[in-house]
Order: sequence, then structure tokens, then C-alpha cells
Amino acid sequence: QVQVEESGGGLVQPGGSLRISCVASGRTFSSGTMGWFRQAPGKEREFVAAIRWSGGGYSTHYRDAVKGRFTMSRDKGENTVYLQMNNLKSEDTAVYYCAAHSSRLILSSAWNGDYYDYWGQGTQVTVSS
Repeated sequence: QVQVEESGGGLVQPGGSLRISCVASGRTFSSGTMGWFRQAPGKEREFVAAIRWSGGGYSTHYRDAVKGRFTMSRDKGENTVYLQMNNLKSEDTAVYYCAAHSSRLILSSAWNGDYYDYWGQGTQVTVSS
């Protein structure tokens, strides 16, 4: 049985940093795609970042609003990914969800949560003074 579990959320002041983690267990996702999505109150879920196997290594992709502030990474050979979030803004407040797909998604699909097979329960990130 596949399980996906996020951790590391919390309350942080504007301009601060936070790192959230995600561990997937039950099967390997080393050559697949893992993504971060978020959902703020009253808003639809949106793509944040994804990391995809690309032959010789991994490639990362971000929504424009977080480029230069967020960094997604993964432990080599492991089913663990991280989202390092710097210079956080109030608009980053949301529940952050980790998702996994066992194969490499094309980029347009990696942005779309409907293509992911496994999801975690989410971790709350609140940016407030």
C-alpha cells in the first residue's frame, strides 16, 4: 500500500523560511514524478513545483509566483522530496500537498494534479506576523 506523508508545516513570519518534507512509501518513485500543490481557503488547488526523472538526473519546475523563492529537491535514490521556501509571503499561506506518479510525466501533465496517483493529507503553512 502506497502512503504519502508530508511534514514540517507551521507558522512563519513574512520574509521567513520554512522547509517541508514528503516521504512516499510502498513503491519506488525514483524514475517518476513528484509534485507539490497548495490550496488556500476559498481557492482552487494550484501547482507549486515538480521534480521529474530526466534520464541522467532530475529536472525541477515551478510556478512563476514562487520561482527564485522556492526550491524543490529530493534525496538521491529515495522517495523523499523537500520544498525549501524562502522569503515567504502572506499569499503563500495554504495547505501544501505532496503528490506522486510512478513514471515520468510530460511537463504539461506534471502541472496538473489529475495525473498524480498518490496524495498526502497535506501540511498547513501559515505566513503571518
